Amino acid sequence: MSHFSTLRTKITDAEILKASLRDLGISVKTDADVRGYNGQRVRSDIVAVLEGEYDLGWSRNSDGSFDLIADLWGVAKKHNQTELINSINQKYAVNKTLAEVRRPGLQSAHVNLVVH
Repeated sequence: MSHFSTLRTKITDAEILKASLRDLGISVKTDADVRGYNGQRVRSDIVAVLEGEYDLGWSRNSDGSFDLIADLWGVAKKHNQTELINSINQKYAVNKTLAEVRRPGLQSAHVNLVVH
């Protein structure tokens, strides 16, 4: 029986996701296995290699969004999974916003980004 859970996300940009993970000091692999309970593995497009025996993975859907795939029970053994996933989502949102502001035609825009 698989211990992996699949959660829908609003993440759509693989490069920004990988940069966000690296910004948080998390090692990133592409087209790799997500480690789960008792040696179980599932293939994902992007893998956050976590300390311990469990990882987080993201797999692209046909609509361009990514699903988060993980053995959340296992991740929670070593990490506060809610804080970890929230910090990844927050870093992604900031990096995505900054990337959008840098698009051609917006260079002269003035943006204040407030994160609570």
